[in-house]
Amino acid sequence: MGFIDTVRGINETAAFNRYFGIEVVSAESGRVEIAMPWRPEAGQYSGFLHAGMVGALIDTACGFAAVTQCGRVLASHYSVNCLRPAVGERFVARARVVKPGKTQVFTACELYAQAKGEETLVATGETLLMVVEGRA
Repeated sequence: MGFIDTVRGINETAAFNRYFGIEVVSAESGRVEIAMPWRPEAGQYSGFLHAGMVGALIDTACGFAAVTQCGRVLASHYSVNCLRPAVGERFVARARVVKPGKTQVFTACELYAQAKGEETLVATGETLLMVVEGRA
C-alpha cells in the first residue's frame, strides 16, 4: 500500500474529517496535501473560516505528513499564525516533516484559500507530534 492509500485510509476513519469534507489530495514521504470545501458550518460570525477549523486543518495535515515517515503519531503541541481572514471556496493545507525522530516529529504547514482560480496564503503552523507506535 502506498502513502496516499495509507493516509486516505486514516482520513476515512475520522468522523470529523468526513463531516467537513476533508480529502487527501496527495501524499508522499514527509509531505501531504489535504483540502476542504467551504461550508457555512465551518465559519464564524463574520463569514470567515473559523480559527479552530484553521487549526484543525493544519494539525491534520501535519499529522498525516508525520504518519508517512513515523507511523502513528499524536500531537503534543501546535501553533497557528493566522495571517489574514480565511475566505475562499476551498482550503488547501500543505504540510511537510521538518525533522523526524524516534519519539517526536517536527512538522510545518501552510494553509491557502482558493477562490476564483487564485490561491492566497491565510495561515501557517507548526506541530510537534509524538510517535505512539514504531516506525511504519
